[in-house]
Amino acid sequence: MKTYLILIFLTVSYSSFAQEDLKKFNSLHDQFDNIYRTSTSYQEYKVISKERFQKLKLNVLDSIKNHKDIISNKESLYINETQKTKTLQNQLNKIKLERDEALLKEDSILLFGMPLKKTSYNLILWSIIIILLIGLVYFIFKFFRSNILTKEAQNNLSDVEEEFNIHRKKSLEREQKLRRQLQDEINKQRNV
Repeated sequence: MKTYLILIFLTVSYSSFAQEDLKKFNSLHDQFDNIYRTSTSYQEYKVISKERFQKLKLNVLDSIKNHKDIISNKESLYINETQKTKTLQNQLNKIKLERDEALLKEDSILLFGMPLKKTSYNLILWSIIIILLIGLVYFIFKFFRSNILTKEAQNNLSDVEEEFNIHRKKSLEREQKLRRQLQDEINKQRNV
């Protein structure tokens, strides 16, 4: 019977060591449960062997270290992504400003040093052109009207000059006729 008990004891202890090795790969929660189940009781306290406690401590510290590493990696990744996002946002804002400036430059024209929108520039330009065309038409009309009046005045002047020449010739002939008559009368008076 002793051999039978020794054999059972060896089997149980071997299986418990095998389970401990398997438990290394389980979660911390399972490891705590395993220690609680396998520990002995003293009054209302549980007694844990130092070896198991050290293994659990190493596993817990290792898990904490792994989680801290994961957290620090994620924090550094978050910081990097935040910096990248800020950099991209700054670049986007810069590009938007450059785009707005380019659109403003494209949509505006400098006139006497003042930037004007193209629509305002076109409105001013076409207004000036229309005013100049209206002025040109007005002056052409005035020129032709003045030209017509000048030709009429020249025709009237030539008519008046002709009449004046005719009148002068007639007056000259009358005057000559009157002088002859006067001379004839003077000659008659002398002869008498």
